[in-house]
Amino acid sequence: MCGIAGVCNFARNGKKNVERMKERMIHRGPDASGTYVSEDGNVVLGHRRLSVIDLSENGSQPMLSHNGRYVIAYNGEIYNYKFVAQKLLAEGKVHKFRGSSDTEVLLEAFEAYGIKQAISMCKGMFAISLYDKEEKTLYLLRDRVGEKPLYYGMVNGSFVFASDAGCFSVLDDFSNPINRKVLDLYFVHGYIPAPYSIYEDIFKLEPGTILRISYPFKQWEIESYWDMKEAARFGQNNLFKGSRKEAADELERLLKESIAGQMAADVPVGAFLSAGIDSSTVVALMQTLHKEKVKTFTIGMEEKGYNEAVFAKEIAEHLGTEHTELYISEQDAIGVIPKLGYMFGEPFADSSQIPTYLVSKMTREHVTVSLSGDGGDELFCGYTSYASVERIWNKMKAVPYVIRKPVSELVLKSPLNRKQIYRVKGKLLGTKGPADLYICSNETEPLARKISLYHGNCSYKHSEYQEGFLGETNHNIMLMDMLMYHPDDILVKVDRAAMAVSLETRVPMLDKDVVEFAWSLPIDYERENGIGKQVLRDVLYRYVPKEMMERPKKGFSIPIDKWLKKPQLREWAENLLDRNKLKEQNLLDPDVVWKIWEDFILRDVWRIQIWYILMFQEWLRLGEGRQ
Repeated sequence: MCGIAGVCNFARNGKKNVERMKERMIHRGPDASGTYVSEDGNVVLGHRRLSVIDLSENGSQPMLSHNGRYVIAYNGEIYNYKFVAQKLLAEGKVHKFRGSSDTEVLLEAFEAYGIKQAISMCKGMFAISLYDKEEKTLYLLRDRVGEKPLYYGMVNGSFVFASDAGCFSVLDDFSNPINRKVLDLYFVHGYIPAPYSIYEDIFKLEPGTILRISYPFKQWEIESYWDMKEAARFGQNNLFKGSRKEAADELERLLKESIAGQMAADVPVGAFLSAGIDSSTVVALMQTLHKEKVKTFTIGMEEKGYNEAVFAKEIAEHLGTEHTELYISEQDAIGVIPKLGYMFGEPFADSSQIPTYLVSKMTREHVTVSLSGDGGDELFCGYTSYASVERIWNKMKAVPYVIRKPVSELVLKSPLNRKQIYRVKGKLLGTKGPADLYICSNETEPLARKISLYHGNCSYKHSEYQEGFLGETNHNIMLMDMLMYHPDDILVKVDRAAMAVSLETRVPMLDKDVVEFAWSLPIDYERENGIGKQVLRDVLYRYVPKEMMERPKKGFSIPIDKWLKKPQLREWAENLLDRNKLKEQNLLDPDVVWKIWEDFILRDVWRIQIWYILMFQEWLRLGEGRQ
């Protein structure tokens, strides 16, 4: 796991600026660093290294290909690199490797097969920069699902890229203003969806794509080498034909294959373990593949209703893992808050970022790599919201849209609109289909789009989603989450929180073969009697008793609403929300902000936008933003 950065045709000293970018993300790779400067000085690639495979100098980056044509600086892991290496050797493309790193194998695969063919045969998580010295062309590549981050764009007329959005703020004369057009999206979702970033002219490279830019590095083109939507459509058009037991057999085989590949490392490996289906399945299969006890990690809270550590410990004891748990206090969590703006590089407000950071920090004291169970809900129909959307739509669809729409408008304009329940029902009544219903169910707070003083009509993955793209309602909604919520929220949270303490996280359920198989499952293999992840449960119950898992899921959350009313955090919050400060910044509407805050403090009306606003203001406070 590493961090990468680079500049092309930078007006000032490119090498000095890349060194500064590397320093900004030293947490992503504390073990070593390297820099490449092209002979003409036009291209500078920087790399920070967290050594995981081939800890010797043979794994150092930036790395040159055997023939000297290509230079690579990349962040991530290629899990099937040994297979690719054997293919290169068997076909005579390579006669001998200098070391045992996946970086060298990846570099020679690009040389032998070309960019698109080579990356298509690789399974892993990655953000790659590859410079072709002969063609004076730079390539940027991102993994299929979006596990590893990669930002790119223009700063003062020069092309730049980095693993961390915060890296751009340290460049000489950086003056890219805040992208006001995306603020509405941020205050609705709590994150900025790709391809946008908080800065104008800076973007996130989309998962499964390749960016190509050639000298003089002014214009780029992007193509896809793998597409989540097409994988989902292919799977649903070619449903798995076997029984549910056969589906569980195949899923278990694929997960074991994925986990075995992701456990490969030259450093200690462990796993996060909650009391949930997903992480328990990963740990159970890890233990079957590992002769020694798997190291597992959980954090708990004394706060009633938020603690799963007791149940996680029971599961660990049953599976026979070497289990470590840490109970965190309110003060532990509060101590993390000042670090969040720097940690994420741009505004990000999923409050479970706090426990994610704390469990990562504890885990890093014991291992360098940790596997997680992320992806199970989105791929195997785990969220209760999926069933809710289907249930509501089944009730609504009998009434034609031409009737529902005017009734919706009538409700929203009537006195009933004063109550939240009728605002929600009125809005949902006017939706065109399940996808639209799902979007609206996540955008029911009318004040969310009034917080910013600037309103841009930014098209994004949800607004672009074609109603009925997949034939089955649940799979449509799952796909929407895999296109935006999962890569732009869940994976961002885990990557940034873990890398802040130099911990590499790996996600076995996001293996290409597992993902493609999941899309081929019929809905009744995934949900039964309103309970999701059925086929995943079938796998888990082969190792853990069903009664041990049949408990309400508490989620990985914290009581942030309770804590914000206590003196220490309330003082911090009200300082950030100071009216004079808001007016001076000229970004948010002070009246709307204080309406939301006073509703909370005086009338106990909690809106998640409170945390979104505070995280935005905390990021601004750090001085990383430009106006």
